[in-house]
Amino acid sequence: MDIPAIGDAEELSCDVLVIGGGTAGTMAALTAAEHGARVLLLEKAHVRHSGALAMGMDGVNNAVVPGRAEPDDYVAEITRANDGIVDQSTVRQTATRGFAMVQRLESYGVKFEKDEHGEYAVRQVHRSGSYVLPMPEGKDVKKVLYRQLRRREMRERIRIENRVMPVRVLTSPEDGRAIGAAAFNTRTGAFVTVRAGAVILATGPCGRLGLPASGYLYGTYENPTNAGDGYAMAYHAGAALTGIECFQINPLIKDYNGPACAYVANPFGGYQVNRHGERFVDSDYWSGQMMAEFAAELASDRGPVYLKLSHLPEESVASLESILHTTERPTRGTFHAGRGHDYRTHDIEMHISEIGLCGGHSASGVRVDDHARTTVPRLYAAGDLASVPHNYMIGAFVFGDLAGADAARYAAYEGELPTDQVAAAHELIYRPLRRPDGPPQPQVEYKLRRFVNDYVAPPKTGAKLSLAVAAFDRMSGEIAEMGATTAHELMRCAEVSFIRDCAEMAARSSLARTESRWGLYHERLDHPERDDTGWLHHLDLRKSASGAMEFTARPVEPYLVPVEGFAPAGGPARHLGEVALVPVATAGRPEAPPAPGPGPSGEEAVPPEGAAGPEELPAERTGSASPRILELLALAEESPGLDLLGPYLDDPDPAVRAAAVAALGETVPAGAGPALAARLADAAPAVRAAAAAALRELVEVLPGGPELAAGLRTALAVPDAAVRSAALEALRALRLGDAGLYAASLADAEPEVRIHAVRALVSVDAVPALAAAAADPAREVRVAVAKGLAAVHAPAPAPLDPLLGDPDPLVRGAALAALASTGCPAGYAGRAVAALADAAWQVRAGAAAALSAAAPGPAVPALAGALADANADVRKAAVLALRSHRDTPAARAALATAVTDPDADVRAYAGRA
Repeated sequence: MDIPAIGDAEELSCDVLVIGGGTAGTMAALTAAEHGARVLLLEKAHVRHSGALAMGMDGVNNAVVPGRAEPDDYVAEITRANDGIVDQSTVRQTATRGFAMVQRLESYGVKFEKDEHGEYAVRQVHRSGSYVLPMPEGKDVKKVLYRQLRRREMRERIRIENRVMPVRVLTSPEDGRAIGAAAFNTRTGAFVTVRAGAVILATGPCGRLGLPASGYLYGTYENPTNAGDGYAMAYHAGAALTGIECFQINPLIKDYNGPACAYVANPFGGYQVNRHGERFVDSDYWSGQMMAEFAAELASDRGPVYLKLSHLPEESVASLESILHTTERPTRGTFHAGRGHDYRTHDIEMHISEIGLCGGHSASGVRVDDHARTTVPRLYAAGDLASVPHNYMIGAFVFGDLAGADAARYAAYEGELPTDQVAAAHELIYRPLRRPDGPPQPQVEYKLRRFVNDYVAPPKTGAKLSLAVAAFDRMSGEIAEMGATTAHELMRCAEVSFIRDCAEMAARSSLARTESRWGLYHERLDHPERDDTGWLHHLDLRKSASGAMEFTARPVEPYLVPVEGFAPAGGPARHLGEVALVPVATAGRPEAPPAPGPGPSGEEAVPPEGAAGPEELPAERTGSASPRILELLALAEESPGLDLLGPYLDDPDPAVRAAAVAALGETVPAGAGPALAARLADAAPAVRAAAAAALRELVEVLPGGPELAAGLRTALAVPDAAVRSAALEALRALRLGDAGLYAASLADAEPEVRIHAVRALVSVDAVPALAAAAADPAREVRVAVAKGLAAVHAPAPAPLDPLLGDPDPLVRGAALAALASTGCPAGYAGRAVAALADAAWQVRAGAAAALSAAAPGPAVPALAGALADANADVRKAAVLALRSHRDTPAARAALATAVTDPDADVRAYAGRA
């Protein structure tokens, strides 16, 4: 086929673009249309039989039916199942809205099992709570939904384009919001662009990641058409993804890609046994710990492992056959018959599935809030693509509904679509047509997914994961060389690029989380222990402006529902940047810098920023959740004034006060600043921490005033260093303090507070007070003073004198570097030249920087000599300083010698000069 021109693209327009016509996508389209939006639903197959739901559904795994289960119990269950790494506000949406969704589906015609009294026949599979609601005719769910889509009133608002596959979400160059998509027709190959007011991604999990034991590319546990399309599109649109290191791994039937059916068989009395007939699963069925136990048993001399049904009565076996051989997998009866197996006489051998990414069955997906919003404005994610742990079918419907309702607020984008993004998508789609004889997609995909099995599948190690990253980097080139001749082959080639993106995300995320968690899902042999102190965090990844994959450790927010064993403290996120690969030696021992020596005897390890020690865990987290918090959350949706929030801010329960502070920071009513300042003196650490965080977040928008200033000044006496630091930071930013106030804080017992005092003094140009702080006992404060003296409006070298003779080399280095800003007259230039011979390279680098402000006569020869320093950082500082003197022939001559330096940075800076 010919490559269509970009200018020949078919352009479509809508208010809400829904990508994916499965569970979540169908519901999103229906709800958006009900809210009045013009909806376009794109599906790369056909909506009538697309998505995992089209294969049939034997039941609902997470129905919170009143009288049978409580939302708080469900939230706690999911929190435990996911080892504490959850955003309970999102899980609670499924808990509280799930039953209404069951009723909505029932009104559509979906049938749920009921007892003799017409009550929902919820069954218990998990050790706590009854959430499993069977669906005796679950094979028809998708048909029922498609019927709803085709109702006349829906057809007027929902346009369905089947056989159209998006490959990229388009974003506005001005503000980054989602404005449409680039796609192509998987039958004709036609290029398609879409402009939209909002985009909802509902493309399902990445089920085609690991390679099944059969080696068959499409023999996966999950629907094999789910190739990670949405994960890749969200990533390239700039959205954050989270939990990608938490894989989906499931028990399944040996040599058959069907589930082992704990949710179906266990309520009937089936169970898992080893070859001795012994039950062995100690954990609950919603956890990776169960998979770890399963894998251990399978690998022991007690394996293989079986699903035991042969002990069940005939009526139970017949019921199971009806469900398992029709709704769940229509080919399953044929498989067992071909082997001569009968549930009545044979126990069924089980095994472990390949790895995949799935929010609905584990936790790996696009980061969303409790309205399905991603971190990209007007871009939403729902269903198995969204990271709402163990959300299953009902959760997919709930978040599709939430996304549709929220996205319906926006009208179609009317500006010009970004030509660079459209061109890049066009190249991604059609490049295989330029190489019709290139490697075919099945071969390239097999190789890629074999690497996933070899290096990424648990148990994981840093070395294997690093090899995986290198392999996936190489395969980018091989994927670019793939060949195709038909539109269908173009679809498969695009899917391979999505799988590669997901594989790299999985490997790099697994490298970044340096602990083991979630049982088999993230088992690191080189970091075998769970680390709640350092890693009770979400691990977010995103695409940086430079195109690199970078990470942030985002603390789990304090729970709405307390769960024993976990006490998240919230706090600021830790930006981790790009993950470091583990060196894998192939010949000889690699050179490495010496490891840092041990700290002083008896020194305790410092927990990561934001982590709470055991003595700091709020006592309120051991009690039950207050209904006042839920009232507050509902109230916050209405953007209440301070008069309505006041009672919650003064509530006797610290958890309620902390939640009220969070609501205050989110809604920012008039008077928010003084109210937050008042909470800095709260008796509860969690409330103080929340108030400090909110003040830091809002400091640019809060109006300053006497009341706020008074509250912040009062907070300087609070016996909590974090509070005093936050108060100083706010006073400085809002220009509410003076030199006398800030200087008083130089006597604070905590170096952190004194550093903030130094920064505040710089803001008011209080040089005498700063100079007095040069005698501070803490080195880090003296370094801050040196930098501060260079940052005032009228810097001068004289106040630096005590620091230039400081016994600590880091302080001397900072003071010398400050001379580059204060000026480096003759006497100071002599000291800088002499410092180029100091034993500490930090001092030598500072001295080189100082000479950038000195006269060329003494500076240039000294800097030219520094170009031979053994330390590359000193040579780099010398080159940078010489650039200030490049009008001098001697400086230019010296720089010319540096263009051949062995260090790339030194060469580059010299070359630019």
